[in-house]
Amino acid sequence: MSRPNILILMVDQLNGTLFPDGPADWLHAPNLKRLAMGSTRFATAYTASPLCAPGRASFMSGQLPSRTRVYDNAAEFASDIPTYAHHLRRAGYQTCLSGKMHFVGPDQMHGFEERLTTDIYPADFGWTPDYRKPGERIDWWYHNMGSVTGAGVAEISNQMEYDDEVAYHATRKIHDLSRGHDPRPWCLTVSFTHPHDPYVARRRYWDLYEDCAHLLPEVPALAYEGHDPHAQRIFDANDWRSYEITEDHIRRARRAYFANISYLDDKIGEILGAMERTRQEAIVVFVSDHGDMLGERGLWYKMCFYEGSARVPLMIAAPEMAPGRIDAPVSTIDLCPTLCDLAGVAMDEIAPWTDGESLVPLGQGAEREAPVAMEYAAEASEAPLVALRRGSLKYTRCVLDPEQLFDLAADPLELTNLAADPAYAAPLAALRAEADARWDLARFDAEVRESQARRWIVYEALRNGAYFPWDYQPLQKASERFMRNNMDLNVVEENARFPRGE
Repeated sequence: MSRPNILILMVDQLNGTLFPDGPADWLHAPNLKRLAMGSTRFATAYTASPLCAPGRASFMSGQLPSRTRVYDNAAEFASDIPTYAHHLRRAGYQTCLSGKMHFVGPDQMHGFEERLTTDIYPADFGWTPDYRKPGERIDWWYHNMGSVTGAGVAEISNQMEYDDEVAYHATRKIHDLSRGHDPRPWCLTVSFTHPHDPYVARRRYWDLYEDCAHLLPEVPALAYEGHDPHAQRIFDANDWRSYEITEDHIRRARRAYFANISYLDDKIGEILGAMERTRQEAIVVFVSDHGDMLGERGLWYKMCFYEGSARVPLMIAAPEMAPGRIDAPVSTIDLCPTLCDLAGVAMDEIAPWTDGESLVPLGQGAEREAPVAMEYAAEASEAPLVALRRGSLKYTRCVLDPEQLFDLAADPLELTNLAADPAYAAPLAALRAEADARWDLARFDAEVRESQARRWIVYEALRNGAYFPWDYQPLQKASERFMRNNMDLNVVEENARFPRGE
């Protein structure tokens, strides 16, 4: 059978509430708006876990962190867990990654045949949280509020340098694919680190939002005592007492964040433009790993199940799926089975251990009954948190905290916890029973603690004496590029050209 090419455009920490039906009208994102017009747009998509490595492992595998055991940003992604890259490659695809996927551990490929860049974050166990030390703040890698107070303009930053490189290599790869030297269908994943903090943007994008009406959050900062216990732990992990956050800081941070969406839009335009100019066709997926609270209720970054942190944009442009808005809640764990479905690749052998389900039927008018499940067991937590979104209701549970229940249809800003409201007793009981059936929280907690303890030992051991990093080292075979004396110049010039000469 003929299998479609697939282009996956992934971004980092992009708040899904800014994509109610594609990019919000006020965002300067013409390329994403054009992509949205031809896409099935999932207005209520959620991450599997609101942190980079757990969210990405779940996106790739179709499994929640309790299955992948990628609980946090320093947990190994085991090489025996099939990802969409494995499934597609097994079916005859060439699979390639340009950019971030935050793989931790010695396997830095996870089914990708080729990686074009290194990762932006470390691949070892150095960022492991420790539930044995509740309240401990690991200063050298935990978020702090310096990203907010330091927001502003820069021509270059660590992250800009990375994403410039990601886009360059992705565009070069698309040009190479157009030459047709490899007859296999391809799946190219291009994964950027923006608009993830720090909130620093180039001047030309910053200037687009000078008069933006959205530079302050809808819900102002709450007093520390007014937050739920997990939000308080996030404040503590972010070292909020060491900073004085002003309204100007908030405006500058949000402005830089919006500016970096426009920066990404340009990068995505470069990639889609290369596709068009080389006359290649592909299914296009646009998604983020998790969101960003952006100062709502005083919270920043992610690490919680509130909408700003947990909601992500998700758009799929595929011939089998009709363009338009889908309101049913879905998850990033649905993408692995969706990609396999679109490519005609069966996942039957591992279906019992997959948490997601294909989104293709939703793009063909079907209804969805399954709830969306989320998990979090990383920094700022002291025991695993879990959540279910069913219909308009979102239920959150942690053994350390009171339950939370929000009706997002009536309360989209999640200001009223309905867990003690008698009018919601029946749906709360149903969601509680559903959570009981899905999760053994005592076992989940024990498994996280065991994983953390093992990793602390391994990390300290491997840092004693000679150290060989797991970080991916891109290999550029210079002797096979351009023109060398083992090649025929005429053949080289002809094969490297698109379109070919007469």
